[in-house]
Amino acid sequence: MTAHPLFDISGRRALVTGSSRGIGLALARGLLEAGCTVVLNGRDTDRLEEAAAALPGDVHTAAFDVTDGPSVAAGTAEVEERVGPLDILVNNAGMQLRAPLLEFTDPDWHRILDTNLTSAFLVGREVARGMTERGRGKIINICSLQSEVVRPGIAPYAATKGALKMLTKGMCADWGPYGVQVNGLGPGYIETELTEPLVEDEEFSAWVRRRTPAGRWGRTEDLVGGLLYLASPAADFVGGQVLYIDGGMTSVL
Repeated sequence: MTAHPLFDISGRRALVTGSSRGIGLALARGLLEAGCTVVLNGRDTDRLEEAAAALPGDVHTAAFDVTDGPSVAAGTAEVEERVGPLDILVNNAGMQLRAPLLEFTDPDWHRILDTNLTSAFLVGREVARGMTERGRGKIINICSLQSEVVRPGIAPYAATKGALKMLTKGMCADWGPYGVQVNGLGPGYIETELTEPLVEDEEFSAWVRRRTPAGRWGRTEDLVGGLLYLASPAADFVGGQVLYIDGGMTSVL
């Protein structure tokens, strides 16, 4: 036996929002490699199809706007009709807008709030309807290091991720009695297309390396093990927790 059966999620069906690139795409790949059927979600159909073509296994796409309630209801219903009842939901859709708080505009505030927080509520609520009826399911919300700490210029982002941590706990409180485990994954500083300007900023990168006990930026593949654990039967008695994968940054001053 090469793996403990508690970690076997082969045959499960998973929806990963915001998964045409970056962290979402890496998490989708990890689920596929673990034997899941995976549905990629985003708003750009062409980008989704391009991402799906580069992945192994049983992969599907579903283009709908996770910040719009009717779009979410129709999109998730269509996914479950086409692919089957969802066993795993990964609420990964997110964005970053950096600006001093005094200069942050009203439209940008609502945009980041809708993308990072409201989307998890909308998609989580729709998928949980079926999960609670069936008495089983795993929801993993992609929180952040900034669910706990913040630095200047990203207060709205940190506010959304802190709220997502508490939404995770609230989902656990409401849906845990129906057999649904809801937890969060909290990435630290991870190298992606979106963080490339920060990675290339030598002063900032040096700060990240000094501040992180592991001494480096994270890679998207560093997040996969934590996701597979939270999505597996091994985490059946784990609820409302955020697993920080940050090289130890939240643990040190």
